[in-house]
Amino acid sequence: MKGLVIKNTGSWYSVRTDDGRTIESKIKGNFRLKDIRSTNPVSVGDRVDIDINNEGTAFITEIEDRKNYIVRRASNLSKQSHIIAANLDQAMLIVTVNYPITTTVFIDRFLATAEAYRVPVKLIFNKIDRYHAEDQEYMEALIHLYTTIGYPCSKICAKKEIGLDELREELKGKITLLSGHSGVGKSTLINKLLPGVNLRTGDISEYHNKGMHTTTFSEMIELPDGGFIIDTPGIKGFGTIEMEDAEISHYFPEIFKHSDKCRFGNCSHRHEPGCAVIEAVENHYISESRYRSYLSILTDKGESKYREDF
Repeated sequence: MKGLVIKNTGSWYSVRTDDGRTIESKIKGNFRLKDIRSTNPVSVGDRVDIDINNEGTAFITEIEDRKNYIVRRASNLSKQSHIIAANLDQAMLIVTVNYPITTTVFIDRFLATAEAYRVPVKLIFNKIDRYHAEDQEYMEALIHLYTTIGYPCSKICAKKEIGLDELREELKGKITLLSGHSGVGKSTLINKLLPGVNLRTGDISEYHNKGMHTTTFSEMIELPDGGFIIDTPGIKGFGTIEMEDAEISHYFPEIFKHSDKCRFGNCSHRHEPGCAVIEAVENHYISESRYRSYLSILTDKGESKYREDF
């Protein structure tokens, strides 16, 4: 029996079968041993085969090949990955420049991972009604930066339903991952797009200016006009994994473009003479924030333990 994994609670998986049923399924213990260095070998968005045993328990027996996926480093197991979602048409990263702050390092790590697995990304800047003049200016600077690189951006206020009509059109008929820090407004946005869902929304910690986790598992939510939204728990940090040092610059399009002119073919863009990337940073063709994010991933690769401190 074939189906689509629409929910993952950690121990059980809800599978929507091709004949329209939803079957709660488990994975067999030995399934985790099949060359998958992941905390969750089965992910929301996976196409799977399931078998039901004599006791009536359904087990996932096979995962179909994925066209793509988004993966991050498991926060407490630095050698393992955590697959956020699979088989995506696009991802939308919800960003807030305040209440809480989304750092450029976090944005860039997410974008680099999406580039690595060929997932198109759009940045959604939320809570535009709350920003004072300095926040507004910073947001416009970020939008200019990322659109120049090639990442589309839009501004919304989920709470007041500003900009949601355009968003609805972009979601139609597609499987879309919604991601971002806790507190950026994912649950509020989904509640506005799908009023019957009634996801729990959380508050921002005034002391830390950080969001409080409200979503505890990943879930695919069907859209009335076709397609699915994948809602995921808010991500505190985004540790990259499965990237070789020499490949990382490939996932920053503007760095990759300038790297052709470097004197050495194996240039790491850190200290080598004749590095066209460093020159481009100095001449403001590559933003300093993007270059710092690139260096942070290289540094992260060399650390034995990933710290979620950005």
